Amino acid sequence: MSERNGGSTVPRSDQDVVELRNLAGDEKRTRFQVNRVRSESHNTDRDGSIGHSEDDHTDDDDLHSVTDRTRLNSEYAKSFRHLTREALPRLDNYRNIMSLQAANRPTLDELHNATLPNKAGASLTNLNGKADAPEGQIKFGWIQGVLMRCLLNIWGVMLFLRLSWVVAQAGVGEAVLLILTTTVVTSITALSMSAISTNGVIKGGGTYYMISRSLGPEFGGSIGLIFALANAVACAMYVVGFCESLGSLLGTHGLSIIDGGVQDVRIVGAITIVVLTIIVVVGMEWEAKAQVGLLVILLIAIVDFFIGSLIGPDEDAKSKGFVGYNLTIFRENFYSDYRKSQGVEHNFFTVFAVFFPAATGILAGANISGDLKDPQKSIPKGTLLAIAVTTLSYILMAFVCGFTVLRDAAGPLNYTITNLTDLTNLTVPEVANVTENVTSFVNRTEVVEALESLVYRYGLHNDFQVVELVSWVGPIIYAGCFAATLSSALASLVSAPKVFQALCKDKLYPGIEWFAKGYGKNNEPIRGYILTFVIAVAFILIGQLNIIAPLISNFFLAAYTLINFSTFHASLAKPVGWRPTFKYYNMWLSLAGAVLCVLVMFLISWWTALITFAAVLALYLIVSVRKPDVNWGSTTQAQIYKNALQAAHQLNNVEEHVKNYRPQILVLSGMPSARPALVDFAHLITKNQSMLVCGHINTSRLHQRVRNVLNYKANNWLRAHKLRAFYMQVDGQNFEEGCTSLLKACGIGKLRPNILLMGHKSDWQKCSKDDLDEYFGVLHKAFDLHLSVGILRLQEGLDLSQHETASKTKNSTESLPRNQSYSQMSQASSASDISVPNTPISRNREVVNVCPNADDSTKKAKSIGGSVSEIGVDELVDIPRERMSQMFLFQKKQKRGVIDVWWLYDDGGLTLLLPYIISTRRNWNNCKLRVFALANKRDELELEQRNMASLLAKFRIDYSDLQVVSDFTNKPSDTTLQFFDHLIADFRKPENRNDPDSVQVTDAELLAVKDKTHRHLRLRELLYEHSIDANMIVMTLPIPRKSIVSAPLYLAWLEVLTRDMPPMLLVRGNQTSVLTFYS
Repeated sequence: MSERNGGSTVPRSDQDVVELRNLAGDEKRTRFQVNRVRSESHNTDRDGSIGHSEDDHTDDDDLHSVTDRTRLNSEYAKSFRHLTREALPRLDNYRNIMSLQAANRPTLDELHNATLPNKAGASLTNLNGKADAPEGQIKFGWIQGVLMRCLLNIWGVMLFLRLSWVVAQAGVGEAVLLILTTTVVTSITALSMSAISTNGVIKGGGTYYMISRSLGPEFGGSIGLIFALANAVACAMYVVGFCESLGSLLGTHGLSIIDGGVQDVRIVGAITIVVLTIIVVVGMEWEAKAQVGLLVILLIAIVDFFIGSLIGPDEDAKSKGFVGYNLTIFRENFYSDYRKSQGVEHNFFTVFAVFFPAATGILAGANISGDLKDPQKSIPKGTLLAIAVTTLSYILMAFVCGFTVLRDAAGPLNYTITNLTDLTNLTVPEVANVTENVTSFVNRTEVVEALESLVYRYGLHNDFQVVELVSWVGPIIYAGCFAATLSSALASLVSAPKVFQALCKDKLYPGIEWFAKGYGKNNEPIRGYILTFVIAVAFILIGQLNIIAPLISNFFLAAYTLINFSTFHASLAKPVGWRPTFKYYNMWLSLAGAVLCVLVMFLISWWTALITFAAVLALYLIVSVRKPDVNWGSTTQAQIYKNALQAAHQLNNVEEHVKNYRPQILVLSGMPSARPALVDFAHLITKNQSMLVCGHINTSRLHQRVRNVLNYKANNWLRAHKLRAFYMQVDGQNFEEGCTSLLKACGIGKLRPNILLMGHKSDWQKCSKDDLDEYFGVLHKAFDLHLSVGILRLQEGLDLSQHETASKTKNSTESLPRNQSYSQMSQASSASDISVPNTPISRNREVVNVCPNADDSTKKAKSIGGSVSEIGVDELVDIPRERMSQMFLFQKKQKRGVIDVWWLYDDGGLTLLLPYIISTRRNWNNCKLRVFALANKRDELELEQRNMASLLAKFRIDYSDLQVVSDFTNKPSDTTLQFFDHLIADFRKPENRNDPDSVQVTDAELLAVKDKTHRHLRLRELLYEHSIDANMIVMTLPIPRKSIVSAPLYLAWLEVLTRDMPPMLLVRGNQTSVLTFYS
């Protein structure tokens, strides 16, 4: 054995051999030996250098001097990549399949073939394999980037304004249950998100990126768009919440800007959103600093609440319901007391719907995944810790409210009721402290009824400012409420443009690419900020957001649903690439989380849930129809493979039955674009109902990159023309051997071709002997393998490769990046693809002569490439009109006509089945079948016709006419005989031993098949008599008997039958039934 190094051969030795090129200096070595080194024979010196211990020193160490070893080690460390063609494992080779940095790894051809130079360029990475990050880019850790943002979003206004009301309605027990239920939903979602975020590098886009890369662009695009919109509108909601809180504070001091209502909200909201937008436009660093300040204020407010509960109430606070820690009050508040509020009769689920939006902030950290130092660690750690902290804080505050505050309280009262008039004149009823000094009441019951009809103003049920009441310093609670609203608004204002920018970069929807551009060192989406600002201002000016608030919550829940479903689907499909480092998830738990999210959506508002699902479905269909140019290796793709594999196994266990027969075609098209009519005809038969494979045989051996280019071009052409077909190629074999390989290897299990379809060899008279024999041999090989065979002929020919233009340069293999296959490249069709003309081009058939000139055939060049889709418009002008018409013959809508079926011999019924299938297609359903059959006896012609009609009726084959031909055995005319003799004249010459292409049709051969030849000649005359005006002819293909009929004679028969005829298919079944009249 030997290894090749730069053209020289170096023998292997038993020692480890390392190839070297020129070493530094004048000294040149071809190789050097390196001793095997055991890990225990090395120790590290104090200065960090590595040396050998004396105990392990052997005589082999003297192989090189100390100086030589030092120099060699230095050379090895500095330039090992110059010593071999191999590449060491580096991060950048796996960073992105579309990255140019992956070019560092040599291709298999460069390693395997000694003649190929190694074109790998200089390394773009540093020695440790890490790419240098852009200088100055701001990246956040898990605390500042995830934990703080999630805390600020979850600790929203709900903490200060609605938690006490939840305790009043549901009681402490059910309130804790409600909080824990919310936590279960968010925790399951966080676990699922942690699994996804640790299954590879997470880039910018957060939720959209995770869902789109997991479930595919359809789900990702739909959720990404509505999630970005939800964040933009949520920003407006939080700003309006801030404005209302500020207005409430000003109202307590009798202050207002205009009316103390909607106008004030609009003015303050517009100013606030401008300030917030300026903060985020300045940069993420300033936004992060603002978030830190707001979190500090929020924490101080929470601490202030707990301190106030410990200090206890004053007299005024007691009158308003704050009585301090009281076990009796806790017992009363522990159980639910659902009441009607704002026209709604509440229960557990309605209260849950009010509270759940407080938990929609768990994605705040994931939404800025592109700005995190390590998203894989930051997102799980920060999100889960934020859920734990906020859940604990909500439960503790619920307990404090239930322990210290009454459900109903009247507040201070300065009135003494002396009569009913005084009672009814109280504008603000304060029932608990009413001093009942009734001196003039005649009926005390009237007083009691009047008191019970009054509505309380304070207490858990009636006052949303309970947290401020309990706190030590009340204004700090207002500051905390402001911090909660502003921080949530700030987070939404950042999240919406970030998610939308990632969506725009992927170009899933038309007309949004303009927003993908980023600015500055952090790639800030300034245009997205402006768009979010405009949307937020529009909703702030509305001022009334109560109706749209449930819709926003449902948009967030839809994202949670798909995050959970993504984890479940990935675990179910089990692609090899699903290897999350976060192990604390369960596929069934994720599925339960997805179901819970859907249930919560309908609990919050069933009509907004329906709107959400409708929006997701509409956006899903848009992406699905557009088929964007992306390939992300989603679990949907993995599931498709899994389903296909399972279906293939199931199909393999299904017994074949004639009723379930499907024509599965291997068409020898070469490049599909080179013979579009042949591929279109095959697809006309299969039409997404059965398998179609386009076979391509290259006689020369191709490199893998060339194969990839051909694969890409062929599959791209098939997709562009909406043809459901596979492409399979063989190279390095002649035509017959390659076709044999295709016939034997194509397909899997029951999914394998049963029909071989090929074009008629129009240059059979002028091609080489080898080409002729190979074509003829393919027919024999197909019959040997018990396949049906079809041969299609169009008079203008099938091969369009002679119109191949100078676009070869554009399609050069150099345009394909190294180490890439066609599946990794753009799947979009070429912009130069031509479309099928809407108006059919009429076929002006020339007058057909039954005995045309035998030399009238045109020699067609063989080609392995060339594409109609690559022919420019100028080149199409040079194609004859008749050729253009035939190019799209099987795509055009056919006018009313006939398909003539010459069912000559019983081949199992395939000759009859294929034209029937064609007649059922939309473009050919105006063409009726005319069936021609041969009479067995002339004197029983009527009986034969009745039998054939009965057979067709049982087969349920619709036909317009049936003819039984009786004069089939008549002798052909002299002109037809002369035409045939002229066809084979070149093959009747004496064989020339010096000419390798010389081939002869002998007299003995002609005599042996004289009757058969005459029948074919007679058939031509009958075809000319009956079928010359048909839209198409389908005829039973004559069988070439082995060792009886030579290639030129058989091709002459086919020429006789097809010359100057309408489009004609010669087909022969494999003599097994494909039709049955049993149900």
